[in-house]
Amino acid sequence: MDFSTKNFNAPVPMYGPLPTEWKTPKFNTVVFDLGGVIINLNVPRCIENFSRLMGIDNVRNILGIDDEGEGVTSVSVATKQLMADYERGNISTDDFLQSLLPYCHPGASVEAVRTAWLSMLDVLPHERLDYIRSLRERGFKTYLLSNSNDLHWEPIYQQYRLWEYFDMIFASHQLHLAKPSEQIFRHVESEASIDSLHTVYVDDLEKNRSAASAYVGWYAVESIEELKQLLDN
Repeated sequence: MDFSTKNFNAPVPMYGPLPTEWKTPKFNTVVFDLGGVIINLNVPRCIENFSRLMGIDNVRNILGIDDEGEGVTSVSVATKQLMADYERGNISTDDFLQSLLPYCHPGASVEAVRTAWLSMLDVLPHERLDYIRSLRERGFKTYLLSNSNDLHWEPIYQQYRLWEYFDMIFASHQLHLAKPSEQIFRHVESEASIDSLHTVYVDDLEKNRSAASAYVGWYAVESIEELKQLLDN
């Protein structure tokens, strides 16, 4: 990577905005997260719907989600493993839903649990997909790397025809790996033959951005808006 700089000995930052004294490196690859970056997530609505089924204490302590969408420390070990197993595709959707049912009020149905889980998904602004398409037209390689689960994945993948926007797609429940583990980043790097020095990674979670930078050297930003500032200015 060739930089012209007023302070050539300064370290290159691996995520966040580039200092103004650095010229933007020649990026040619972008790896995108899905939830919170491309599609919006409505965590408060999901919490509200599950609260009707199991009470707010169980939403926070059993499901392990809160208004920040990143989990709470009080989540039970058993249920934390359940969530991790589902995200990694180690259990089926039916098993996942059935495992949550005992924590719900008497009379709750599997279908009600399914609907509540799906309510986390919100709108996907088409201008984000349009921008990804424009990157490909400019010669960028684009990849998708998502911590997902089967119930959330299928409607997004089919409705928005994600395969039309990315050179390769990597989903945690299909790989049996999940961010922020080193293995999933190494897998993507290897399968896509990614040159880390010319790659930008977009993820709304700081722990994932830090892992991508530390493990495979990708330059990481938080949003598509920040990506645009990096690539288009």
